Amino acid sequence: MSTEARSLAVVTGASSGIGFELAKVFADHGYDLVVAAEDDSLLPAAREIQARGAGVDAVRTDLSTFEGVEELVEHVAATGRPVDVLAVNAGVGVGGAVLDNDLRSQLRTVNLNVTSAVHLTYRLTGPMAERKAGRVLFTSSVAATAPGPYLAVYAASKAFLQSFSEGLRVELKDSGVTVTALLPGPTDTEFFERAGMLDTRIGAGPKDDPADIARAGFEALMKGDDQVVAGSVKNKVQAAAAHLLPDKVKAAQQAKAAEPGGAENTGKRSG
Repeated sequence: MSTEARSLAVVTGASSGIGFELAKVFADHGYDLVVAAEDDSLLPAAREIQARGAGVDAVRTDLSTFEGVEELVEHVAATGRPVDVLAVNAGVGVGGAVLDNDLRSQLRTVNLNVTSAVHLTYRLTGPMAERKAGRVLFTSSVAATAPGPYLAVYAASKAFLQSFSEGLRVELKDSGVTVTALLPGPTDTEFFERAGMLDTRIGAGPKDDPADIARAGFEALMKGDDQVVAGSVKNKVQAAAAHLLPDKVKAAQQAKAAEPGGAENTGKRSG
């Protein structure tokens, strides 16, 4: 049962994957939640989170639209409670060359990953700053550290989130609000299937457990860190190398990983 003695966390993209695991971690650490997603998996996910002892308000809405973000903001306001944590996690990607994909799907990636993140942050972080308390977590990606051929719009959107997180963190440094970016690598979620990337090297390759990613993100958030590269050692090496390698080299590496049909050359298939 929800109780105002517990802190409140807002988690987007909470119906599955990293967002669902984040919501469970928050529940296990004494938070009530407002969780949001567009798909019909949200309600069963919310029931599972609630079974961990948390009060959960599930908001099924399309955050790629202005109206969808405002609907979530209204639900949060209706709780009458301050938001202690905002986890901006909802995201989508489309694999393949930009010109081979539908324009609307690419623009939806920008609207969900970028526009809604700014919109929701603007609406919910202001009251945190006024209270001089709060935490914000952005789910970016190691994809943010390099150009992303065959996943170009997604990679660019994650680079935006990484830059936005760092800039916002400095702006809020004296406000009592911390901002943290979570940078996972390939993770065992529905992302690659939804993005049409199961035939790529990255889609068919090894992936991290989303529960491990969520725990790393939560720990970094609670410590007030600026960012955490979560998951395998390979992710950490990739992020570190990004500071040394020129963009054209990084782009060539990413092209091999994300090129459609590339998995045929690895002898691996997605499990």
